[in-house]
Amino acid sequence: MARALFPATLTMKKKANSSTCLPLHKVRVLVGRARHQASALSSELRKLGATVLEIPFIEIRRPRSFKALDSALRNLDRYDWLILTSVNGVEAMWRRLAKLGLTRTKLKHLRIAAIGPATKKAIEQRGAKVDVVPKEYVAESVVRSLQNKVKGKRVLLVRAKVARDVIPRELCNAGAQVDVVEAYETVVPRASRERLRTTLARPRRCPHVVTFTSSSTVRNFVALLGPRRAGTIPPAFEGIRFASIGPVTSSTLRELGLRVDIQAREFTIPGLVKAIASG
Repeated sequence: MARALFPATLTMKKKANSSTCLPLHKVRVLVGRARHQASALSSELRKLGATVLEIPFIEIRRPRSFKALDSALRNLDRYDWLILTSVNGVEAMWRRLAKLGLTRTKLKHLRIAAIGPATKKAIEQRGAKVDVVPKEYVAESVVRSLQNKVKGKRVLLVRAKVARDVIPRELCNAGAQVDVVEAYETVVPRASRERLRTTLARPRRCPHVVTFTSSSTVRNFVALLGPRRAGTIPPAFEGIRFASIGPVTSSTLRELGLRVDIQAREFTIPGLVKAIASG
């Protein structure tokens, strides 16, 4: 039997007060994005009436060394394609370009692929042109978009330290030479551990929805909770619905023994907000 998505107050007749007419009125949503990225998701949820709790499940850090990235950036003329899979990667790469005294003219000859609209926007804001954005914003779709374009080409993939190997593996199979360099790494923010456990233990603060915007947020959420027996669902989760930005994140939720109650149809922040609002 399907459960009601949110508290009964949401199914009551709309009142004259406009705030009570919003689809997420009195709904508490936990946003676990990195602190510097949470505002975009949080502000859209608040516009729909949600009470937003921000506890980062992920922290973005510099890699231990920029040696590989710096070497690739100094030799961009060797590459035909540049692939960027996140806004974090864009920001980190452009910081290193500035640090090395390299201008965007170094990228003029490159064809650039971005995994989704947010990454595309971040690249274009820095004055570079994006040639390819896949129909679906996941690694498999990047591969489908590029596999007939990269044979005999040299490709630079700028990404996080830990990431899925779908893109480099499949593009190599398509005949490309792919260099993978890390621009940043994601870690578990220790300061969030006690805040998360305390929030989940308080009925009046416990969220109705927890959002996950990447596989890393899922893994770190589980790590912040601490050890639990495989296959068990903590009692505190019984009244919580888990919202995923897309199929890869959903797969990680299931892999770690958590439900997928909501999944965005469009794998973006606006798509996730829409999915939460529609239930």
